[in-house]
Amino acid sequence: MSKSSLRKDKTCLNCRHVVAERFCPNCGQENTDTRKTFHHLFIHFFEDLTHYENAFWKTIKNLLFKPSSLSKEYLSGKRLSYLAPVRLYIFISFVTFLIVALFPKQEEHSTPHKESKSAVTSLSKKGEAEHENFINMGYHSVREIDSIQKFGAPKDQLDPLGYWVTRKIQYVNDHNTKSEVVHKLTESASHNFPKVLLIYMPLFAFFLWLFHGKKRWYYFDHGIFTLHYFSFLLLIYLLVFLATKLLSLLGSSFIGSSLISIVEAVGYMWMFYYFFPAHHRFYGETRVVSLIKSLFLFVINMFFMVLILGLFFLYTLINIH
Repeated sequence: MSKSSLRKDKTCLNCRHVVAERFCPNCGQENTDTRKTFHHLFIHFFEDLTHYENAFWKTIKNLLFKPSSLSKEYLSGKRLSYLAPVRLYIFISFVTFLIVALFPKQEEHSTPHKESKSAVTSLSKKGEAEHENFINMGYHSVREIDSIQKFGAPKDQLDPLGYWVTRKIQYVNDHNTKSEVVHKLTESASHNFPKVLLIYMPLFAFFLWLFHGKKRWYYFDHGIFTLHYFSFLLLIYLLVFLATKLLSLLGSSFIGSSLISIVEAVGYMWMFYYFFPAHHRFYGETRVVSLIKSLFLFVINMFFMVLILGLFFLYTLINIH
């Protein structure tokens, strides 16, 4: 309940009804001062998202450890004891995007002297061994590509699209080692995962709709299951992200690296396994039928999610400097 002081005026600001106590008996609006401090607005925002403390922690516990229980409870009509699916997803995605944004991408930067030295070393290695390139385009530099495109024989010149793609990739090769490109793409995958989930959510629910009886299940039902499942994925992603960032403070020691590997393995294995019991319990099919459908759905969804993530990879690749 709000801790704001009540207004002395007992007339409701929303409907002009007389308010005897804290809430208007006509429209339900709280009769408190409308001018708030920033601190109050910030706290009120999280109170609105989490509803009540007990409901919030109960929702999180069930979301993490009881696959599909929230979806079944919601569709059965038990809704006041838990956060609503949309509110839950908005809250988790907001916190995830905020925290991920607070941690800058771990670029492999160093001092200017080291950077110039690294660049010289990188260029010399490229001259000695082309396999160090991230993608070997058959050229030694962007300058060579430009020269061939302008003055080379017609048979050696590229079409406009091929020239643009080849030049972009060669530019990346000229300014980055293979390990640096892999590092940047990995960081891109980590930071873009929440965006991929948000984009893919309607399509995920659509595939569930295709695989299950249309008379028994509405698209709305699949949407509720999807909201809870994607909230779970985001939450696990956030927990793993925070854990690895904290463990990285231990440095590159064997213990720190081992703990990070364990946390990532446990988190991603739980993300992988979670869908199968959730699917079985929510749709109530036999284990065999549920397993077969789950496998098909998993493969289909992984294909399309990797495809979307690949587009983010491509965008990152052509914008690497």
